[in-house]
Amino acid sequence: MAYLDGNFLLHSPTARRLFHEVAKAQPIIDYHCHLSPREIAGNRRWANLAEIWLGGDHYKWRLLRANGVAEELITGASTPREKFQAWAETVPFTLRNPSHHWTHLELQRYFGIDLLLSPATADEIWERANEQLSAPGFSAHGLLQQFDVRMVGTTDDPADPLTDHLAIATSGLGTRVLPTFRPDKAFLVDQPELLEEWLGKLEETSDMSIIYLSDLLAALQKRHDDFHAAGGRLSDHGLGRCPALACTDEDASLIFDKARSGTAVSAGEKEQFSFYLMVFFGQLDAARGWTKQLHLGAFRNTNTLRHATLGPDSGYDTIGDFRQGEALVRYLDALASENALPKMVLYNLNPADNHLLAAMTGAFQDGSVAGKIQFGSAWWFLDQKNGIEHQLDALSATGLLSRFVGMLTDSRSFLSFPRHEYFRRILCNLLGCEADRGELPDDFEALAGLVRAVCYENARDYFGFGA
Repeated sequence: MAYLDGNFLLHSPTARRLFHEVAKAQPIIDYHCHLSPREIAGNRRWANLAEIWLGGDHYKWRLLRANGVAEELITGASTPREKFQAWAETVPFTLRNPSHHWTHLELQRYFGIDLLLSPATADEIWERANEQLSAPGFSAHGLLQQFDVRMVGTTDDPADPLTDHLAIATSGLGTRVLPTFRPDKAFLVDQPELLEEWLGKLEETSDMSIIYLSDLLAALQKRHDDFHAAGGRLSDHGLGRCPALACTDEDASLIFDKARSGTAVSAGEKEQFSFYLMVFFGQLDAARGWTKQLHLGAFRNTNTLRHATLGPDSGYDTIGDFRQGEALVRYLDALASENALPKMVLYNLNPADNHLLAAMTGAFQDGSVAGKIQFGSAWWFLDQKNGIEHQLDALSATGLLSRFVGMLTDSRSFLSFPRHEYFRRILCNLLGCEADRGELPDDFEALAGLVRAVCYENARDYFGFGA
């Protein structure tokens, strides 16, 4: 079998039928990513392959560093061609890393290039790809349209003004680009200087003065309303683990006042304040019919020297070993006890938590919405073949795969949409092989319905994004 041919990852006749006849043609709803609203609003174009392919991609940066490549050729001042050459020299060493699959899927699907990237092919691939970047299909809008992306959920701070989203909404772009409410900086009571800076921005965008905790809550509610008016229907939180220490209104006010005075609060006080805000955010989402996403388990900015020089999201995060269960139960139960539990998607970064989170979704379903609490797709270090299979297995063993809202890119790159294809091939292979072994019914139409649902229809209906 040829590498990355049409039947890549499809190891049975039914698997191939499911992918080629059903999954392949499904549109994309990319409900969680980190694409730049500014780049979409401006319909950005890219000058060369390095700019669109390597800029901001910390997956590749980590591999380059692991291959002994100097930082100058990764995030430094080297030319785009030199940076591309460094990647071309690294790719042959990535065998069995998912980046080898992604790299060549992207070359094939975007540029029609079937060559394996290596020092020997670097010149040809550079020239052929760069020639195509000036074509209409290679603008930000063109790439979204090429892959039939019906909706993109960007990740936005409440202090962001949303002007880019308003511009996109009137641009005529066929893809809906909607903001996701991610208020993580509201928790920075242990870093008063950063909190003060963020509060200044929030005051400006909310057009409200923030002195007391009640002012902060009012400003956040106003921005939640503004996001809703702009089409937003999701929130998101990036947490090591859920906070678990209960907090009264009075205690939360005292903690906020202490931080506003310039005094860093204790770890326990931060956890109390974070729990208080997380309950508040859950109430906002439930009242509006939104979906809350919890991304749990990342150990961020581990390399303090590199973080100081390169900043966050530069490839120095890793899988954390936080104990997730008790804290998450307390949070979900606090909302459920108030009849304020919104639709929710739970993502884990540590594979040891797969069955913990998958089973927990079943303890908080309430019959009001099919699949109300979701075990989210394999995330970050887990969004590769092995991790996707394990997530699907844990979900299937403890809940309803048929109600799963499917894949997302979680990417900053406009060249990442083949990850949906990658997921779909793995899904079809799982179902098709089991059907051909007699472990699932020999009912192609039933299997095809499941594939359509997981690839597109469930996300469309669950998030309310329409056709």
